[in-house]
Amino acid sequence: MTAPGIIEFREVPPPGKLAPNEILLKIQRIGVCGSDIHVFHGEHPATPYPVVQGHEYSATIEAIGDQVTTARVGQRATARPQLVCGKCGPCLRGQYNACQELKVQGFQAPGVAQEYFVVPADRLVIFPDSMSFEQGAMIEPAAVGAHSTARASTLEGMNVVVSGAGTIGNLVAQFAKQRGAKKVLITDVIDFKLNKARECGLADTLNVLQTPIKEGLQAAFGGEGFQVGFEAAGVQTSLDALIGNVEKGGEVVILGVYAQNPTVNMFFLGEHELNVFGSMMYRHEDYVAAAALIAEGKIILDPLVSQHFPFERYLDAYHFIGDNGDKVMKVMIDL
Repeated sequence: MTAPGIIEFREVPPPGKLAPNEILLKIQRIGVCGSDIHVFHGEHPATPYPVVQGHEYSATIEAIGDQVTTARVGQRATARPQLVCGKCGPCLRGQYNACQELKVQGFQAPGVAQEYFVVPADRLVIFPDSMSFEQGAMIEPAAVGAHSTARASTLEGMNVVVSGAGTIGNLVAQFAKQRGAKKVLITDVIDFKLNKARECGLADTLNVLQTPIKEGLQAAFGGEGFQVGFEAAGVQTSLDALIGNVEKGGEVVILGVYAQNPTVNMFFLGEHELNVFGSMMYRHEDYVAAAALIAEGKIILDPLVSQHFPFERYLDAYHFIGDNGDKVMKVMIDL
C-alpha cells in the first residue's frame, strides 16, 4: 500500500538461505483486520507508507533452519507479527507486547501479503491439520481476545459487557465466557453483527440504537449490574457507555483503535474509583491458548468468515468491506 487507498503488486525475489533459527512459510490465507481498514483510509495513527500489509494469517512450513527442532516441513502454522528489541524495560519484565521499540509486521514492518515469508522459530505457533486455514488465520484476532480478557483482575463469576460486536468484540466475548464470566452481554448498533454473535453462542445481545443502554443492562443483569467492560468499538459513545454504567470500583479494558482521540470524564472516573486498562495485542501464551481453544471447538469461528478474495483482488476486498460494512465480519485473502 503506497498511500491510502492505493495498492501495487510487485515481483520480489524469493527468500534466500535461512538462518539456523528461521522458518520459511508459504502463506495460505490472510485475514483483513479492522486496523488494516484504518490504514487503507489513512486513519491508523502509527503506520507510515509504503507498507506491505497482512498480519493475521495461516501458512504451511516450506523449510526450516538447521537448528529448528520445534517444527517440521508440511505442518500448518502461523506466527506473531511483533518485532521487539528484547532490551527495554517492558521486554525485560516479559511485557514485550508493549516494547518501547515495537514494530508490527503489516504496519511498521513488511507484512505477509506475499507468497513466502520468513519468521524465527520463537514466534511460530503450529496448529493441527484438523483446523482449517481460515481458522488458522484467525488465531491472531482470537489471541487479542485471549490477552484482553486476561487484563481484567478476574472474570470468574463477573457480569461482563463487551461493546462492539465485530470480529474482535465477538472473540473477546467468547473468551470472557471461557474465563468463567457469569453473564456476557455484547452490544452494537448493527443487527447483523449481533446475529453473528448469537450464532457463536453469545446469547445476550443488545442493539443500543433500539434499546437505551440502561434499559438493556437492567434486562440483562437485573439489579446486579456489570463489573467488567471491554471497549472494542473504538468510538466515543461506546467508551462513555461503559465508563458511565460499570459498577463502582469496576474495570474497563480498552482495546479499540480510535480514529479520533476520545475524552474521559476524569472526575467521574475518580469518584467511582474505576480501573481503566489498555490492552496491546497479545503475547505468545495468548496465541497458544487461542489455537488450543479453537482446535477444541470452544471458540467458534465459522460464522465470522464473510467472503473470500483471491490475492490479485486485494483492493476489491477493501472496496467490498467499504460497500458492505454492516454485513461483513471477516474477509479472507486466498493465496
